[in-house]
Amino acid sequence: MVSDPLFPISFSAKVPSGEDRERRVCDSCGFIDYVNPRIVTGVVAHADDRILLCRRAIEPRKGFWTLPAGFLELGESVEDGAKREAREEACAELEIEAMLGLYSIPRIGQVQIFFRARLLNDPSPGVESLEVGLFTWDDIPWKELAFPTVRWALDHYRRTAGQAVFSAFGNPDGTDHLTR
Repeated sequence: MVSDPLFPISFSAKVPSGEDRERRVCDSCGFIDYVNPRIVTGVVAHADDRILLCRRAIEPRKGFWTLPAGFLELGESVEDGAKREAREEACAELEIEAMLGLYSIPRIGQVQIFFRARLLNDPSPGVESLEVGLFTWDDIPWKELAFPTVRWALDHYRRTAGQAVFSAFGNPDGTDHLTR
């Protein structure tokens, strides 16, 4: 909404009729300003026995390693968003194989969806990456990973290695302290 000096906009926190929680409600027209989780989409991209990681050039966690991932755009499928993020961060072209995991992170208002994908080209750093690398499992910089969900997706990728069909994973057991 754009504020107009003749019609000032102000919001109050209240529980709207038919709702079960407090929301921001426009005092003038009753518009409910829903604040919903944001969707992050990304990939564990592999080539042979190596996995694509990007060293972040932006905050949060600048300088740490991550999987290509980012916020979904309006009008975009989660698969197309994952491919776009891989192009932006690693100049990578992909073939999506399957959904790998769906992780709920209510503490930061995110739902993260990761896919397993085959890397189709040689990656190079995009504008959001300081560098990119293809790592064997033993060479992954585990202590320098940016986010817990990166580790979760990598672990789930490893558990599905060699499987053409599998069920997508959710938050690992014992991770409540990271999500709430």
